[in-house]
Amino acid sequence: MFTGIVEELGEVVALDRLADSAVLRVRGPLVTSDAKPGDSIAVNGVCLTVVDCADGQFSADVMAESLTRSALGELHPGDRVNLERPVVASGPDGVGRLGGHIVQGHVDGVGLLVRRTSSEHWDLVVIEMPADLARYVATKGSIAVDGVSLTVVEVGPDWFSVALIPSTLELTTLGRRQPGDPVNLEVDVIAKYVERLLEARR
Repeated sequence: MFTGIVEELGEVVALDRLADSAVLRVRGPLVTSDAKPGDSIAVNGVCLTVVDCADGQFSADVMAESLTRSALGELHPGDRVNLERPVVASGPDGVGRLGGHIVQGHVDGVGLLVRRTSSEHWDLVVIEMPADLARYVATKGSIAVDGVSLTVVEVGPDWFSVALIPSTLELTTLGRRQPGDPVNLEVDVIAKYVERLLEARR
């Protein structure tokens, strides 16, 4: 489980395409400092399993499902990516802090950044989303965009807007995204469970 609070801006070293999958290699000295094979790392909001890790880099197998449902297949060497290690259940003092919201790293679909409006201290960004995800997105609710936990400002039939504060603009890829760029979307899992439970009761 993740929080959507990005720890590090990593860099894509390579994306090697195979017949029905790919191998992604990423440079990220912070997230690899305590990583080992079998650990999870979220890359632009997609939970990937570390295959090998050395010299500040890690590689992960990306299955066809992940390539289809996310924008990972669009990455090229040199691209920056948002990186986050799984949440720690408890800290040194026995207290765990969940800073963002519950993010699983299971991408629900790919959105398209359609507009950004800059002001002095923040940007308002409008993202087009698959229509079937709209029912899970609510004003003032949470959504993960490229693995970044954000609060929804406004929602339309097939779009939503978010406000990006200076630290988000500086420390994540969202400060660099431009209209036309694809982004990975993960809606709040609680909304999906509520829908499922209500369907069962009917």
